[in-house]
Amino acid sequence: MLTSSQNVPVFLIDPLILELINKNFEQVKNISYGSASECKFFCVQRDFTTFALQYHLWKNEEGWFPVAENMGFQCLKTESKDPRLDGIDSLSGTEIPLHCICKWATHAIHLVVFHGRSGNYLWHGHLRLKGHIDRKFVPFRKLQFGHYPGAFDRPELQQVTIDGLEVLIPKDPAHFLEEIPHSRFIECKYKEARTFFQQYLDDNTVEAMTFQKSAKELLQLAAKTLNKLGIRFWLSSGTCLGWYRQCSIIPYSKDVDLGIFIQDYKSDIILAFQEAGLPLKHKFGKVEDSLELSFQGKDDVKLDIFFFYEEPDYMWNGGTQAKTGKKFKYLFPKFTLCWTEFVDMKVHVPCETIEYIKANYGKGWKIPIKTWDWKSSPPNVQPNGIWPISEWDEVIQLY
Repeated sequence: MLTSSQNVPVFLIDPLILELINKNFEQVKNISYGSASECKFFCVQRDFTTFALQYHLWKNEEGWFPVAENMGFQCLKTESKDPRLDGIDSLSGTEIPLHCICKWATHAIHLVVFHGRSGNYLWHGHLRLKGHIDRKFVPFRKLQFGHYPGAFDRPELQQVTIDGLEVLIPKDPAHFLEEIPHSRFIECKYKEARTFFQQYLDDNTVEAMTFQKSAKELLQLAAKTLNKLGIRFWLSSGTCLGWYRQCSIIPYSKDVDLGIFIQDYKSDIILAFQEAGLPLKHKFGKVEDSLELSFQGKDDVKLDIFFFYEEPDYMWNGGTQAKTGKKFKYLFPKFTLCWTEFVDMKVHVPCETIEYIKANYGKGWKIPIKTWDWKSSPPNVQPNGIWPISEWDEVIQLY
């Protein structure tokens, strides 16, 4: 009643109820409004029911709370700085609402406020309990959203009737449910990036800006191609360093680097890139060992894809020297994937970014280095034998 009377288009994102809806989806889709119903979904025992709202559709935010309180709700709203403005000096510090919790008797509604970000995805913030907030207001630890910021594909919505109530839900509840455990988002460090550029001036030459533009287009094309194949990838090597250190593409890096877990490899990946206009430049190694692919983008910018292998206590990717057949191995501490925003896109990076970068670039990662030998400069490289000559045709392919 509250949201419809105030014309606030909330949609249901409660994992428990969405899970039940998803299991009975065909049945739910066919229930018409007004038909007799028992309470099968909303009456499941839980502390919260979680809804979401896209902030730009919340027209009367200020007027909403008095109406809620008149109806008997006790509400709590948390706000924080808008991260979208952090990169803009004069605007950083603007507060936006992140979460609302409205309590009624022993049950509470958690309203997650989603904000649209460039890259056409939705972002929600971290629910931080500031000093004045009553820690006993609700069992905060049991909340399903807000333990960290999250990013989601912008869901298409559909109206269904649940337990006699008309409710908006994601059109593909299964996809939304799959996103929840992998939704953690980390922000680029704008403040540190500004400090970096004060110390090492930004390269504004025509060559640098042309390279950055081509690299951005190549990254967007690679992302589109891999997303279509359903292959997870993340920013690796110099591309990851550029994101973490300076929130941008390193102008002298000359390529775009991505990582992919070997278990996500698909045999049609090469064909998919070639069809996207990126011919194969080289293929080193094989699926069982040290696979890497390199594709030629336009303007001489190449795309390097490194495949990562998992051992019990570390991860690694391989390298091959074409003229000698020598193999190399780059060791990384274990990591998981988080979302971030980079060049107007939602992309993955290792959540444990600093450990990943230090493994690859050492303690001096903050200092720009223009001469880099992939065989000896990285502190995490070690020799890994040599390919038998009988295998060279398979494991060293140059185009």
